[in-house]
Amino acid sequence: MCYNNYVKINANTFEGAAPELVLKTVFGYDSFRLNQKEIINEVLKGHDVLAIMPTGGGKSICYQIPALIMEGVTIVVSPLISLMQDQVSALEASGIHSVFLNSTLEWEEYRSAVDDIRAGKVKLVYVSPEGLATGKIRDLFSDGAIKITCVTIDEAHCVSQWGHDFRPDYMEIGAVRNIFPEATMLALTATATEQVRLDIVKNLKMKKPAVFVSSFNRSNIFLEVQARRNGFNQVVDFLEKHKDDSGIIYCYSRKQVDELTEALDKMGYSVLSYHAGLRDDVRANNQELFIRDEVQIIVATIAFGMGIDKPNVRFVINYDLPKSVEEYYQEIGRAGRDGLPATALLLYSGADIHKLRYFFEDSADPIKSEKLLQKMVAYATSRTCRRKSLLAYFGEKYQPSDEEEKNCCCDICSAGQIPLADLTIPVQKLLSCILRTYERYGSSYIIDILLGSHQKRIIENGHDNISTWGIGKELSKDKWFELIDLLIEEDYIRKEGEYNVLKVTYDGRTALSNRKEIMLPFAMNDNSLLSKASRNANRNASTWQPEEKKVFPDFVVVKKSEKIIAEKPLESDEKAEQILVKLRAWRKRKADDMNVPPYVIFNDKTLYDIAAKKPKSKSDLFKIYGLGNVKVENFGTSILEVVSDCL
Repeated sequence: MCYNNYVKINANTFEGAAPELVLKTVFGYDSFRLNQKEIINEVLKGHDVLAIMPTGGGKSICYQIPALIMEGVTIVVSPLISLMQDQVSALEASGIHSVFLNSTLEWEEYRSAVDDIRAGKVKLVYVSPEGLATGKIRDLFSDGAIKITCVTIDEAHCVSQWGHDFRPDYMEIGAVRNIFPEATMLALTATATEQVRLDIVKNLKMKKPAVFVSSFNRSNIFLEVQARRNGFNQVVDFLEKHKDDSGIIYCYSRKQVDELTEALDKMGYSVLSYHAGLRDDVRANNQELFIRDEVQIIVATIAFGMGIDKPNVRFVINYDLPKSVEEYYQEIGRAGRDGLPATALLLYSGADIHKLRYFFEDSADPIKSEKLLQKMVAYATSRTCRRKSLLAYFGEKYQPSDEEEKNCCCDICSAGQIPLADLTIPVQKLLSCILRTYERYGSSYIIDILLGSHQKRIIENGHDNISTWGIGKELSKDKWFELIDLLIEEDYIRKEGEYNVLKVTYDGRTALSNRKEIMLPFAMNDNSLLSKASRNANRNASTWQPEEKKVFPDFVVVKKSEKIIAEKPLESDEKAEQILVKLRAWRKRKADDMNVPPYVIFNDKTLYDIAAKKPKSKSDLFKIYGLGNVKVENFGTSILEVVSDCL
């Protein structure tokens, strides 16, 4: 990575400085986000800290600023090599010399990094949990000449068996406490229920830590769930509404990843795959191309993404049901890290449950796995506000801001209040059909009977002769599926066994025998593939995602006195559009020259702010969101030239 020709800050420059000075000078921000300053102050006091902050909530600031202020070295335990490289690249671009120690380094590079650590030129050293356990690295850090001031554990949920991504190597980190008893320990994660928090404190041997739980609410992510009927067509329909956007599609199996990638590639999409079955070099190259914006879409198993620091991911699609709400939250959190609008689409099918349960047989705790799955199913099938349901899982009550009140947060809320419809007759037909076929069949078969299908299996079973054959043509097949999901939620029917056979519950039988009137929120006149909620969400997509060239994404930064406001250009501002096009091209060239992702130069929020404010001098650049002193010195002249050429 080529940083030698750029301005650097001496490692000891900020020792004893105020956190606000470091925030502005190094990172270009005027104010801290929620809990950042409090966490930093606790670390500076030498107190252990456990911080739960959402993805994109600024966790790295919480250890990077104390590291620059305190004497000695901060060790950062990070789970992935790619994450270490991203963090080091971003710090170097801001003028802060930092290093990582891992297997990707050549011997000379490793020796150079170690020499810089011993010489006191480095404040932050990134290592993996596996690397930290090696004698070579422990001997280095045990050198009396090196003072270890803080040990930071990123993705700390990996230390808990109740966490969604438990890693045995994380269990060894607690032993570090014995080697560096005086060092402060900071544990960071985006997903941690109360049980996971307790495990983190216990397994890392933390000393009466201060615990900070920021809001789990990612207000810039629009949440949507669709019943998966024809998954590929639904993905394509979604991608057509999000053209030119960067996104991740998660699939459960390698086979599904390969098939979906091949199909999308044949349709002309910029897409690559990522899973453990690929050669290491292919997998690493595909990830690198995605991070550098050379490829628009990555289709991946859950092996992809933990710690990926790419801020401009505009969407995440879950092609299959995740195993837990924690896993789902972590995956969708990879969208919109820059704070700009993003979308999370979950495609859900009852078949996913059987597929996941098959793998539970080999899990360490099948009962725990089943409990986590049931919580995920409850979220996917809920007909109440998805954000409210998601936050409730983590013990947080959803209290929408004024801005969130204006913009719908999910497909359910986007649809507005769905009026209650009298579904007594359709429900009676459905329940009767299930009972007349002796509760032996799944949803698709029952619906085909109601629609009067002549398929061979129905004829052979004689079900074209029962009274419920062909009596359900007032609803489309997809609306029958929707009604079944609704009746499962209302406990009139349930799915059982390997093939998700429909069974009528006690409440369902009682309602049928008593001819109970059944009023439910249901759009009777909708015959489209998507639910009304999903259709309205797509119709209102411009609120969350620009569909035309001149529509800029909306974001809000509250103005306080003279603090910097991140602005957006007006839609009619043609000069801003020209600046954006040229500045993106310049940023890509500069990133390629430095062998780093474009967002390391600066992210899209800074890009829009430059286009809106059109700085004409270096002093104007200091009023741009996200440009610190070093970036102004290193890139300011080029930025001003781009802006000047467009005016």
